[in-house]
Amino acid sequence: MPVLIGHVEPHLPAGVAFRLFRRPARHANACHPRGMDLRLSRERFAAARSVRLATVSPGNKPHLVPVVFAIDDDVIYTCVDHKPKRTTALRRLANIADNPAVSLLADLYSDSWDELWWVRVDGRAHVVDAGEPVGSHGIDVLAAKYPQYRLRRPDGPVIVVESLTWHGWSATP
Repeated sequence: MPVLIGHVEPHLPAGVAFRLFRRPARHANACHPRGMDLRLSRERFAAARSVRLATVSPGNKPHLVPVVFAIDDDVIYTCVDHKPKRTTALRRLANIADNPAVSLLADLYSDSWDELWWVRVDGRAHVVDAGEPVGSHGIDVLAAKYPQYRLRRPDGPVIVVESLTWHGWSATP
């Protein structure tokens, strides 16, 4: 039985950009996961409280960090906030400056495996100052999701992720 994997084609117009690909199952007793449609992928991703941001160093070394984020239309925002960090020269910022390709992953793990799902969003990132219009808008979008940012507005760099490609998987439809 084939395994369905969801994938968004960025060159297709909105609303028809999601395709399902069929791949053979690894063996006869394999779990038969389902591709997740674009609407459900976006809903689950947007509802996540945090995601993992993956970047790549100039030496092609992967770097993965948990981040809080918000999505507005087809743009994802995250920022460097006031939480304690070892340095302000964060590797994710340097990696994005060198290579703008990023991935963000939201998922749900449960001991009940029929509840498992994940959504990965690939995109192109750039870093802007929180005082720039796009940075200020990103902070506004983040503050609408996280009360902590309304109490203490971040003033660090804002990561803006665009040109989104959505990938989703769910153990059950």
